[in-house]
Amino acid sequence: MGLTIGVDIGGTKIAAGVVDEEGNILSTFKVPTPTTPEAIVDAIASAVEGARAGHEIVGVGIGAAGYVNRQRSTVYFAPNIDWRNEPLKEKVEARTGLPVVVENDANAAAWGEYKFGAGKGHRNVICITLGTGLGGGIIIGNKLRRGHFGVAAEFGHIRMVPDGLLCGCGSQGCWEQYASGRALVRYAKQRANATPERAEVLLALGDGTPDGIEGKHISMAARQGDPVAVDSYRELARWAGAGLADLASLFDPSAFIVGGGLSDEGDLVLDPIRKSYKRWLVGGNWRPVADVIAAQLGNKAGMVGAADLAREPDPVM
Repeated sequence: MGLTIGVDIGGTKIAAGVVDEEGNILSTFKVPTPTTPEAIVDAIASAVEGARAGHEIVGVGIGAAGYVNRQRSTVYFAPNIDWRNEPLKEKVEARTGLPVVVENDANAAAWGEYKFGAGKGHRNVICITLGTGLGGGIIIGNKLRRGHFGVAAEFGHIRMVPDGLLCGCGSQGCWEQYASGRALVRYAKQRANATPERAEVLLALGDGTPDGIEGKHISMAARQGDPVAVDSYRELARWAGAGLADLASLFDPSAFIVGGGLSDEGDLVLDPIRKSYKRWLVGGNWRPVADVIAAQLGNKAGMVGAADLAREPDPVM
């Protein structure tokens, strides 16, 4: 079909990139993320116009953090932008004159990894993104599965613990409260507060107090063998692996692709996740076990995936 543009809406910037059919990013254009919903639409259009200069573009894919309808046109609800039944496709098309599709950002990243990254060669993969929260995507039979209403794969809000920790979604005990960047920092702070003598390296990297611990400190300390930092990763991995075992019972994929900021830590986080996954997988000693592999595209996955999904036929039959 030719060149398309993928748009990644971040908290501080909106990035648009021209992507070819092999997943290569040919050019990018970034603008600051405004604070009002209508201004964000204008900023998306501005980023698209900046990126398309000098290129013949056939379509635009937008990765939006929120619930997107099955027709890939409307954002039902976005947690960080005041979009409620926002007709994003219609508005951006009016401003750019280009065909637009809207995708959930985690779906877009999952598709990018499946098509051009760690998922190449697989037909059935489940992607999870371990970042500030926990997102995901489902590819079964080489197709992105959005569900009947378009809002499938919100894995972070599977209730792992009845009446557990309060989640930002309003529910309690959601998976992302136990397996995410936020959870990792909470584990480290709790452990450092309870046993500071086991967190000497970790505390020294911050301001000397448990409240001063940040995610980057935990990674650095764990690599130096700090017991509290290592234990915090193990706790996160215990919950992440248990969740993957549940997803294996549902989808039986050939691979789980783990992306998001925490996946950048490589085997520091992936090895304990693999162990936990095998520990909790029903019948794990007698059945094939899916690979648990790191994502390869990093923060490019959403842009590349959104751009490529702009080439995909409308999934609504």
